[in-house]
Amino acid sequence: MAGGMKTLAKETAIYGVSSIFGRFLNWLLTPYWTWVLAGTAQMGVVSNLYSWTALTVVILTYGMETGLFRFANKNEENPLKVYTTTLISISSTTLLFVVLAILFLNPITTIFGSEDIKSHYVLLLIIILGLDTLSAIPFAYLRYQKRPIRFATIQTLNVVVAILFNLFFFLACPWLAVKFPDTFSWFDINKGVDYILISNLIASAIRLLLLSPQLRVKYTFDGALLKRMLVYSLPLLVLGIAGIMNQNLDKMLYPHLSTEADKMGQLGIYTASFKIAVIMVMFTQAFRYAFEPFIFAKNKESGDNKTAYSQATKYFIIFCLFIFLAVMGYLDFVKHLLEAEYHEGLKIVPIVMVAELFFGIYFNLSLWYKLTDQTKWGTYLSLIGLAVTVLGNVLFVPQFGYIACAWTAFFANLVMMALSYILGQKNYPINYDLKSAGFYFGVSIALFAGIMFSHGIIDNVWLRLVINTVLIAIYVFIVIKKDLPLRDIPVIRKYFK
Repeated sequence: MAGGMKTLAKETAIYGVSSIFGRFLNWLLTPYWTWVLAGTAQMGVVSNLYSWTALTVVILTYGMETGLFRFANKNEENPLKVYTTTLISISSTTLLFVVLAILFLNPITTIFGSEDIKSHYVLLLIIILGLDTLSAIPFAYLRYQKRPIRFATIQTLNVVVAILFNLFFFLACPWLAVKFPDTFSWFDINKGVDYILISNLIASAIRLLLLSPQLRVKYTFDGALLKRMLVYSLPLLVLGIAGIMNQNLDKMLYPHLSTEADKMGQLGIYTASFKIAVIMVMFTQAFRYAFEPFIFAKNKESGDNKTAYSQATKYFIIFCLFIFLAVMGYLDFVKHLLEAEYHEGLKIVPIVMVAELFFGIYFNLSLWYKLTDQTKWGTYLSLIGLAVTVLGNVLFVPQFGYIACAWTAFFANLVMMALSYILGQKNYPINYDLKSAGFYFGVSIALFAGIMFSHGIIDNVWLRLVINTVLIAIYVFIVIKKDLPLRDIPVIRKYFK
């Protein structure tokens, strides 16, 4: 058991660190694009296109990644046969999708709801989607084979290649076009969306090429096995679609719902500001990699596991509120990641950060239906959140613009969090420390009010930063005094002896 847990911890660290590192590098691209793209409308086009990619890949893989893990680990199944059957199925449907999408390119382009989105953008996107979908199953098989280093290396290289080509097009090419005008006469800085998509296309193609060893296997296809896998996997598709749409539906619907003349420009401002708040999401993801193996491991051990789950959730809230206060306290610095044209959207940052905190808490609370094998409730709660997302955007975006998107995310996540808590207390009651949670939320609200007050009355940036630093330090002091005594930290404990 000890060896198994050690392996689990090692693999979790590799998958988690590589994923978060890759996501962080990817995150840096959005601030970079605000400086190099020719206006906020191009940023809106990019965000709208990519919001559709996440949904489409989920549909094109139709839950078969999880199905591969489930059936490859069944004793009566041949893992290689499971893998190749899955690969043949996904490859066939992906090829069909690419062919049909290209044949109906112009009608599909109109679905995006904006004249700013050109048909050749959609064509590039279709090819990217095909390549990314074909990579999904070999990636899943690498995880089954317990090859986290190869998995992490290819994932990281994918992001690095995309970044390098972005730098080539937006940094090197303008200089080269001046130095060698004849050779680089093709370059046009106004075609920024093209260059972003081409960079992605190259990175996706290289990633699939690096995965080619996983494609050079002896293929066998079992139709009966595929049917059983589809019965298992297709219900997961509903959960996947609901989850992705909760995150991206606002960006998909915005061109259809907004009544503003510059709807794509407004979407670009919203997306860029939203990315600042994604700092919270990256921490949430890091916590997931550590927390999910922890809860299932704890469930196997004897002892008071529920107290451990409660404590983990409590410290998650404490740390997330610290991140919230730190970002808001130093927003005068953080905002310079974005070009000044996008700063008007920073008003959504506190709303979205709290929304993501709610989602993180919801994830922690969701252990009740995982540990009791009632995962259907994950689907139900996601669909309820999706209903709130649809209603909020449809009803309020036409009148209030992208601020309605932020508040809709806030309330959708709040509803899912509250319902998960209520249902969890009935099915798998855990004595969560609501008193501490309420206390830290109250302290954070008071300190956040102080930060906003300093922004409202103090013009000197450096004085504001000093005041905000003091306010953040007060929060840290309270945490240390109340819940994290320094003498309990092993590294520091020796100095108290």
